[in-house]
Amino acid sequence: MIMINEAESTRQIKAGAILGYLTIGVNLLAGLIYTPWIIRNLGQDNYGLYTLSVSIISILVMDFGLGAAVTRFLSLYNSKNDQEAINNLLGIIYKLFIFLDFIILLVLAAAYFNIGSIYKELSSAEIEKLKVIFIISSCYSLLSFPFGTLNGILTSFEKFIPLKISELVAKILNMGLIFGALQMGYGLNILVIANAVTGGISILLKLVFVKKYTSIKVNFRYKAKKITREIFQFSIWTTVISIAQRFIYNIIPSILGIYSGSVSISVFGASATIEGMVYTFATAINGLFLPKVSRILNEENREEYLLNLMVKVGRIQLVLIGMIFTGFLAVGRDFINFWLGSGFRNAYICILLLVLPSVIELPQHIAALTVTASGMVKMQSIVYTIMAGINILFSMLLTSEYQEIGAAVSVCIAYLFRTAAMNVVYHKKLKINIPVFFRECFGRLCLPLVISLAAAIFIAFLPGGKIMLFLAKGAAMVVIYLGVFWFCGLNTYEKGLVFSVFKKSLKK
Repeated sequence: MIMINEAESTRQIKAGAILGYLTIGVNLLAGLIYTPWIIRNLGQDNYGLYTLSVSIISILVMDFGLGAAVTRFLSLYNSKNDQEAINNLLGIIYKLFIFLDFIILLVLAAAYFNIGSIYKELSSAEIEKLKVIFIISSCYSLLSFPFGTLNGILTSFEKFIPLKISELVAKILNMGLIFGALQMGYGLNILVIANAVTGGISILLKLVFVKKYTSIKVNFRYKAKKITREIFQFSIWTTVISIAQRFIYNIIPSILGIYSGSVSISVFGASATIEGMVYTFATAINGLFLPKVSRILNEENREEYLLNLMVKVGRIQLVLIGMIFTGFLAVGRDFINFWLGSGFRNAYICILLLVLPSVIELPQHIAALTVTASGMVKMQSIVYTIMAGINILFSMLLTSEYQEIGAAVSVCIAYLFRTAAMNVVYHKKLKINIPVFFRECFGRLCLPLVISLAAAIFIAFLPGGKIMLFLAKGAAMVVIYLGVFWFCGLNTYEKGLVFSVFKKSLKK
């Protein structure tokens, strides 16, 4: 029998959140210091090819919703204490993963032989380099694909500490391997190999943790049309969502490769890296709540419980992402110049455009988890399909004239549509009172947000160009933001969280 102890669940969530933010800290170090160092060692063109290779693999290698199905169904069965159903489910899932791995092999082979005809803006030398790193990335993707269940297993059993430890260890090892390889004079190929090696180590760690902390015994002999049909119905819609998501960031480098070139790809790639950091930072605690949301769905007053949780988590996330957005608005231009150099100056505008929709969307992520937990993904897939269509249309219209900035505008428009449409789904289908959420979250924090935005715009126009001015402007923005929110925004519960963090730090 599987018993989820609420005290242990809370401990795992808190510890998982701390480890999650520690991992984010390492990712920030990698992004802010490591990435420009890698670009300087590889060259802007080679980094653009690396970004393109990653995007191609991301487009072609998908789990067709099986990863989401694992998390959703295992969380459901865990909430019902049904161990046998978990073992049977994984037997079906693993067989499907192996079958899909063979299909993906055929797709990757076809893509490899058509690289030259697709990316005509690349030189013959760049095409040859791209083919080599494509082969390396493809081999790793095919070998790691069947293990796409591991994150879902650890998440559904609320083993967030070992999950985050494996991710943190893999990231640190990745940075160490790449640093050593580039210092020794190795180039682009070793960068891709290092990513594959550390990805493999991460998989091995997760396998050890699954063996140690769960009682799973996969039943490969199990066959059942009913559960297979349920998985298929859920997976087909999550597959549509996954494909649609790939037609946002992962398709842009290919469109830029067709209409622009490797330099524009590298600028957009750097901008997407910062957006990814923002997203990761703001959603570090969200995935930890999926099992909890699954249990709430079994309660009688689930809509009320979900709204309370959504407001509590959403306000914290809005404060975090608001600080990131206004801070970058204030000092982002200087930051880009120090970080990557004058060749990436358009990244400042791109990053602001890419992050803007997140200010509205990320605080609502608990509602997005509820869509997954309840299995109501059909409407979400429709919204995401339209979003993808909007992005492709606008990116093709704008990138030929405005390059990476046009691509960022396209993504911004598509994401704003998605956020607006998903709010309708949350309100109409999930019965979450979205107007109340906006009143309690955005409405009550509106004043400090507006004041901080005005301060950021003012600071952005102050003279810059020197490191001491950059640091002074950044420090001023942080002080203004924290001061305004402390006196005009945070409630008693949120201030208590801040005090509790300081008390624990002092005790340690």
